[in-house]
Amino acid sequence: MGGPAGSWRRLSDSEGEETASDPQPPLLDHQGAHWKNAVGFWLLGLCNNFSYVVMLSAAHDILSHEKVPGNQSHVDPGPTPTPLNGSSRFDCNSVSTAAVLLADILPTFGIKLLAPLGLHLLPYSPRVLVSGLCAAGSFILVAFSHSVGTSLCGVVLASISSGLGEVTFLSLTAFYPSYFFLLTSPEPQDPGGEEEAEIAAQQPLIGTTASGSKPGSSSGLSLQERWTVFKSLVQYIIPLVLVYFAEYFINQGLFELLFFRNTSLSHAQQYRWYQMLYQAGVFASRSSLHCCRIRYTWALAVLQCLNLAILLADVWFSYLPSIYLVFLIILYEGLLGGAAYVNTFHNIALETSDEHREFAMAAACISDTLGISLSGLLALPLHDFLCHLS
Repeated sequence: MGGPAGSWRRLSDSEGEETASDPQPPLLDHQGAHWKNAVGFWLLGLCNNFSYVVMLSAAHDILSHEKVPGNQSHVDPGPTPTPLNGSSRFDCNSVSTAAVLLADILPTFGIKLLAPLGLHLLPYSPRVLVSGLCAAGSFILVAFSHSVGTSLCGVVLASISSGLGEVTFLSLTAFYPSYFFLLTSPEPQDPGGEEEAEIAAQQPLIGTTASGSKPGSSSGLSLQERWTVFKSLVQYIIPLVLVYFAEYFINQGLFELLFFRNTSLSHAQQYRWYQMLYQAGVFASRSSLHCCRIRYTWALAVLQCLNLAILLADVWFSYLPSIYLVFLIILYEGLLGGAAYVNTFHNIALETSDEHREFAMAAACISDTLGISLSGLLALPLHDFLCHLS
């Protein structure tokens, strides 16, 4: 048999150019739609996490300062931190940054906990609309806030936005319509075939297997089926819980206490650099799935717990000689966290049947949020204990 080029030449020689060129546009259209959809979901995920990340990165500023008349930011021109204990060797706020973490994660935890039970009954478009409005409201409320309490209410709105958006977009990767002008689906070959168009619009976003299942098909699963699927996810959920517990215990429990006085960076600036480097590591590793797939995510959990032990020991003994060494550890922490997240959901997508995939993706969302919530609850008493040490 001849290759594609030879076949093309034979069709051209037999005056079949029009016939030969017919299959080309659908192939090109399919490739274009694939990349457009991939970029679309990338942007949706980026926007969805934006408010959540900004609130955590600004946690130290939110808790350190209240807005003063004439100042349009939470950072005073010459900020002077108010230590919890003047004799403490740590430069502590009166409230741990874990308070912002809890305000930023507990509403998300509630949404993800209830999502597998009935969120599929709400169409995707209203979910995205509510998520967007909450994100916008969170920035407005925090920007014009005059108190920490009001700012924390804004953080709660950011949490609602992020939690609802994450559940929605992860579920949407299994079954999706043409969506808000950004995501496109293949057009049917028969212009009059509305049923074919509906089926075509319901194919998986990225993958080699086609599915004719309709969006929301998980609604047909019984409680027993849901429980069976959930039990099969435990092997993925437990490592991800551990990874996120360790990294957010570091981020919101230890970052504030990892203060180096022998640098040109202020305490608030050091905290922001820690958060930025962590997020940079997460961003890089979440975008690396096609370069490196990790099946055994429990190894990432072990490495992340080791990071926690190293940095907790430094808070207690102050043995690390330079802040730049801490910078490297935090960047590495972010790489592990992002890799654990993306590989966990990729493994679930590959190893879950078509009819269970939408439910599985929504149910597994609980794992990272559970780990973060536990870390925040434990970081609060740790902060108070360490900051009362002389």
